[in-house]
Amino acid sequence: MRNALGLMLASVVAAVVIAAGGWFYYSSRADQAAPKTIAARAADQLPAPAKLAARDDVETTATIAARPTTVAQAPAPAPAMPVQQKSTCANPNALGVSRVVEIDTTGGPGFGFDHFKQFDFLTDKEVVLTFDDGPWPVNTPNVLKALADECTKGLFFSVGKHATYHPEILRQVLAQGHTVGTHTWSHVNLNGKKMTEQMAKDEVEKGVSAVRFALGANPAPFFRFPQLQHNPAIVSYFGTRNVAMFSTDVDSFDFRKGATPEKIIETVMTRLDKLGKGIILMHDFQKNTGLALPTLLARLKAGGYKVVQMKAKTTLQTLPEYDEAIMKDMKVPTASTNTRPIGSVVQTVSQ
Repeated sequence: MRNALGLMLASVVAAVVIAAGGWFYYSSRADQAAPKTIAARAADQLPAPAKLAARDDVETTATIAARPTTVAQAPAPAPAMPVQQKSTCANPNALGVSRVVEIDTTGGPGFGFDHFKQFDFLTDKEVVLTFDDGPWPVNTPNVLKALADECTKGLFFSVGKHATYHPEILRQVLAQGHTVGTHTWSHVNLNGKKMTEQMAKDEVEKGVSAVRFALGANPAPFFRFPQLQHNPAIVSYFGTRNVAMFSTDVDSFDFRKGATPEKIIETVMTRLDKLGKGIILMHDFQKNTGLALPTLLARLKAGGYKVVQMKAKTTLQTLPEYDEAIMKDMKVPTASTNTRPIGSVVQTVSQ
């Protein structure tokens, strides 16, 4: 009996010891496995030279918004803005552009002392190069090349009809950084005997819409009257449309019969040397103007003249009724003419 009780007591004691040992073992293992809370390490800081390099290598084009605190609500990242490439001039001795002026056309200001005396913004030896009646094949590209070779800029007054004939050329004018204004729809004299005020307005506005159609962008609110015939009603109208009007100081007379390249150059330089500065009127519609321009630009540079480029503060918005008129004249296809399925129009016959 005693032996049985002793064995039972020993078994109980042994079980208690084993259980206690197991508890101690697993408790210590759990303590080792549990993650410990530590202070978050501050973000690694770029050394000073690295910071400067990062700043200098990237051109800032926009402010980056602060990151939202809730990741789930963060918007998709905006696409990177392209870095604007600065144009460089391959000709180290180019005439170039000495300064660019921005014109606030509010109220319809006028420029060119042949008709407008108020705004004398050019200083001695400064000129503005202006070209009328384009765009036109061969002639306008010749003018563009001469200007590009001297890394200089001009102001082009486009005829609406010509813009619709050759939109690709007018787009080249704009793409090369020149300013594009307008010169009526059909180059009609707005002071003609049979010209009514409404007819004159139609000529002006349809020309604007045509240039807008050709460019794919609004032109500058700059206008030159054909033959420099300033219709009084349209002069007042431009005041309400905030369109600047351009006359001239130096007329090249490159449109006259017998206006050879040599004659054009001498006409411009003789008048310019007398005045000392001015807005020069030429025509990119005329063949001899493109032929004369390389030598004329060289003469300007040799004479110490500097080119000023004129830009507008805003663009000129077209009027819807004239946009519609241009679409009709151009016979632009509408949805009703394109209802046939593509398979009935275009079929592969060889591959």
